Amino acid sequence: MSQSATDELKATVNIVEETYEFCLAYAAKGVSGLMARTGDTQVRDQLEKLAQALPNLGNVFLKVVEELEGDGREQYRGFIEVLRRDAEAGHAAVQLVLAQENITSQMVDNLNGMIHLRALLTDVFLIDEMLRPEADQPLHIQPAE
Repeated sequence: MSQSATDELKATVNIVEETYEFCLAYAAKGVSGLMARTGDTQVRDQLEKLAQALPNLGNVFLKVVEELEGDGREQYRGFIEVLRRDAEAGHAAVQLVLAQENITSQMVDNLNGMIHLRALLTDVFLIDEMLRPEADQPLHIQPAE
């Protein structure tokens, strides 16, 4: 795997994760339509970064997969298509929010709650774990009998 393809994928994954975390905090602020007019552009800037990253997510992941050695590459094809669809649906939702003059906390909360963004986020969490297999994992605790 080339470092540049992996780095590009990590950067894209980070944008998705950071935007989700930012939006959770923004949703909790209780920003109303009137408050949103004050010119705070942070939420819009963060959503624009996400909107720029999403259309390329599937292709960036594909670049990493194409560099894998062995016969396992074909097993990734189905997931890549799912990732592309989820990114496309998430992108459409983000674009809808960006089209609004004022972005309220409730809008962002509804965006975060959309099944499309949740599916995308879960896709990204899976990819993130694949990119860092050496990361510490929590100990598995056997269920009580």
